[in-house]
Amino acid sequence: MFALAACGSTTPEKAGNVTISYAIWDKNDQPTSQKVIDAFQKANPGITVKLEITPWDQYWTKLQTAASGGAAPDVFWMNSLNVRLYAKGGIIKPLDESAAQGLSPAVADGYRYDGKLYGLPFNVSIPALWYDRTMFDAAGVKYPTADWTWDDVKAAAKKLTNPAKKEFGILAPMWDQGGFYNTMIQAGGHVISADGKKSGFAEPGSIQGLQFWTDLIKEGSAPPAQVYADTDPLQLFQSGKYAMQYGGAWFASTYKSNPEVKARIDAAPLPKGPSQEGVILLGLANAVSAKGEHQEESAKFAAFVASAEAQKIISDGGGSSLSLRDGTQDGWFASFPEWHLKEVFDASLPYGVPYPVSLDTAKWQDVQNKLLTDAWSGKRPVADAAKDIAAQMDEILAKE
Repeated sequence: MFALAACGSTTPEKAGNVTISYAIWDKNDQPTSQKVIDAFQKANPGITVKLEITPWDQYWTKLQTAASGGAAPDVFWMNSLNVRLYAKGGIIKPLDESAAQGLSPAVADGYRYDGKLYGLPFNVSIPALWYDRTMFDAAGVKYPTADWTWDDVKAAAKKLTNPAKKEFGILAPMWDQGGFYNTMIQAGGHVISADGKKSGFAEPGSIQGLQFWTDLIKEGSAPPAQVYADTDPLQLFQSGKYAMQYGGAWFASTYKSNPEVKARIDAAPLPKGPSQEGVILLGLANAVSAKGEHQEESAKFAAFVASAEAQKIISDGGGSSLSLRDGTQDGWFASFPEWHLKEVFDASLPYGVPYPVSLDTAKWQDVQNKLLTDAWSGKRPVADAAKDIAAQMDEILAKE
């Protein structure tokens, strides 16, 4: 697709007026995005921003098709899993580093390629330990705190499990961002080397981090793997049959929409691992088309979305997006006064680790997911699956 990219053509603007397109994938973010656009247009009356929304399941296909024809949106949402491919293909342009000053390096660094910044982050996704206070109270178990460790999780999950009532202490889906990537790091392992050339799955700490989850299933404190294939963990947790869940702080907007669930749950920071603290931080960014007619205006808009003014608008929207820039998050926390989300944020950000990526992350993640499926279902030992992942992942990385 990238070899076919060429300069697109657009209808000429009237003198002094410029229209740029802005593509996102989440309709829930439309109101907040429009408020950001309105603020930008007020400060820049000669620039009009046209918002385009494409559902997630169509977004990347549509974007690739448009980019192949040289007609990508002027500014569009980008994630760190894809940014290197788009940067290497010349689809997106390098951006001014000054616009990223003050943003968490654990998030911003995920958008660097060949020493240049190709995306300006505007939010951050932080994992959290969600728990059901009603189930904890019924079992006489103390609520999770910021001092909890893996041992605390395991002990609580065992006490909270009641086979007769089909109640489980914790959910253990095979999820990388909010689950096993975090525990791999906390056990002293890693997913990929710092230079992006070597897999870390075969490391003892990485294997231990994976086994944290499969052990919970094996011991009966978490339901078997098939349960997660049948029902979304978000729905399972809301059923009142599962006491704990490693999930995103961004789950808050979903849980708030259910009054019954909102009244009985809370959140705490991820428990500490046996080796170190560490949480995966992943934030969305805005990328700018390298083929667009109005690149200067597009870069200006991307920089505005990363600014304190826009970040505060995002935060005050109280949606799924937690703003990234320091000092702008209070509005978001105030939208969810029932829960300890500020505590989660404050305890997590200092130990943030970038989401692990390479040039073509999807290739080795496909291997990761296929081989871990057998480990999660108990068909083969975690260590064997992890070592096979490492071997195949190394071959993929060597070709990048």
